[in-house]
Amino acid sequence: MTTTRAGGRHGRPWRAAGAAVVVTMATIGAGMIGVALETTPAPRPPQPLAQAGPEVTGGSTANDALTIDGQPVGQGAPAGMARSAPTSIEIPRIGVDATIMSLGTNPDGTVQVPPLKQADQAGWYESGASPGETGNAVIVGHVDSAVLGPAVFFDLGALTPGDTVTVRRTDGLAATFKVDSVKSYPKTAFPNELVYGPSDRPSLRVVTCGGEFDKAAKSYLDNVIVFATLVA
Repeated sequence: MTTTRAGGRHGRPWRAAGAAVVVTMATIGAGMIGVALETTPAPRPPQPLAQAGPEVTGGSTANDALTIDGQPVGQGAPAGMARSAPTSIEIPRIGVDATIMSLGTNPDGTVQVPPLKQADQAGWYESGASPGETGNAVIVGHVDSAVLGPAVFFDLGALTPGDTVTVRRTDGLAATFKVDSVKSYPKTAFPNELVYGPSDRPSLRVVTCGGEFDKAAKSYLDNVIVFATLVA
């Protein structure tokens, strides 16, 4: 489960520095290749309605309101659950029902991603909060794969506020989150603090690639991020 640099569509890896994660975001997707596709354009994954990254303010204390584009996010969230590793993720709106593997960091500090041969699975960054626990739980996944074609989060950009994401856990409980916002960010302006930073609410960040595909760099230009808050 390491960041791969050869084959398919890859870009610069995610980087973590101790507890403070500094992300050099780049592709977690891989391209669709094969004889039949060499002359046929690969399908473009759906893109969120909000193409620009939001201005985010507040959220540093329990009394602060986290806002995205001036709108309050995650108000009235229930108390956080005990820590427990996730086992699967379900997103009914886009037909996702996938297992989750635990991910750490590589020796060079980059955040691991699921292997391309397992692009139908998602990955949980285990150094962060677990889904349902107070804090930002981060789940990542490929958008497409040279091995499997459209991958686990190919349709992530089609989600809209109000959609639900359910994460099942090893303790037998399920954490259900409501989507607050779905945004697309240029990889050069990835919101490190908002994704990996602290939170006083049980929150979820689901991340994949999006935007245009740069054939020369073999990388998507953007990241699609779903911001969601625990509701049950």
